[in-house]
Amino acid sequence: MTSNTKSLQNLYINFLKIVAFLSSLMVLFILLPIVSTVLNQLFDLNGLIKAIQDKAVWDSIFLTSYAALLSTLIAIVFGTPLAYLLARTDFYGKSAIEGFVDLPVIIPHTVAGIALLAVFGSSGLIGSFSPVKFVDALPGIVVAMLFVSAPFYINTAREGFQSVDLRLEQVARTLGASQAKVFFTITIPLTWHHLAAGALMSWARAISEFGAVVIIAYYPMIAPTLIYDRFLTAGLAASRPVAVILILFCFAVFIFLRVLLWGRKNEHT
Repeated sequence: MTSNTKSLQNLYINFLKIVAFLSSLMVLFILLPIVSTVLNQLFDLNGLIKAIQDKAVWDSIFLTSYAALLSTLIAIVFGTPLAYLLARTDFYGKSAIEGFVDLPVIIPHTVAGIALLAVFGSSGLIGSFSPVKFVDALPGIVVAMLFVSAPFYINTAREGFQSVDLRLEQVARTLGASQAKVFFTITIPLTWHHLAAGALMSWARAISEFGAVVIIAYYPMIAPTLIYDRFLTAGLAASRPVAVILILFCFAVFIFLRVLLWGRKNEHT
């Protein structure tokens, strides 16, 4: 081994050490607040057991999950065509539409809630004549979750469509397959993992939303709103057990879905 090669290897090893150190700091920054919250609550098992037995807590968690699921399904139905359009075509104003899609990620979510009130509120553009009630109702929770979470699905789906080789679709078209058949039998299966990952991220973002929801629909209370309400009215001792339950619930669901996605991915490799 030459001295130059050995020197390069040492530089690479030192670089990896720096990367590992910085990465560990980032992981600790994410884990410490969550782990500390859970461990601190374990010293108050009575409070945790009381929260577990509280029907209002589970009602709020199931309502949160259900509303997030609805918003994710809507994002899939309407976001998939948009993602395909952005991935496969160039047209005037495309950059503006891509910017609009990303806008909910950028603006403060309390601002998003106020903006949604302008459309879905009792005197809003849609809410003023819609037979569906949005303010302090499930539809309001769903539209708020959809507004902030849809970009995660659309952008991930768009990346998936862009990763598909156009030649595969073109060959199928030359063999007589319709565009719809190509889309559902070639494009969708090849982008399935991207679509599923996008849906998972959209659901996760929806279930964690608070700012936009609390503006348009404080009631019925989703889990983040319940935690906030109990923190204001009874302090940390009353809100932390609910927060721990929500953390563990979301972690279990997220890991379960991740395992399903990973297993499905391995089936195609």
